[in-house]
Amino acid sequence: MRLHIFVCVFAAAAALPLHAGERVTMTVSPLQSLAPSNMVVRVHVAPDASNRAVVIVADSGEYYRSSVVQLDGESGPRMIVLEFRSVPGGDYAIRAAVVDAAGHELGSVRKEAIVLRGAGGQ
Repeated sequence: MRLHIFVCVFAAAAALPLHAGERVTMTVSPLQSLAPSNMVVRVHVAPDASNRAVVIVADSGEYYRSSVVQLDGESGPRMIVLEFRSVPGGDYAIRAAVVDAAGHELGSVRKEAIVLRGAGGQ
């Protein structure tokens, strides 16, 4: 009987979002790698009628890459997966922001990642 209760509680907890109440969360993989590296960014967006776009940026000061993914309010995707390929060495700030139709930021999240330079200085 205890096992059934545990399974039911676990299943209910797994169905809930990990960061309830947050408009946007993000995971970056890998957080540490060797250059050149492929970085996978997963952005989770809470459904909202005012969501119009997600702006994702990877910036090391020496290297900058960004992408904008259009959203359609509440019916937009809840998860966006983006891959930055062949990222050179550096300390990266990866940022994702949800914006409305006027371009105002509704929520954002930031992570750090390190791409170690190889022997060739990349």
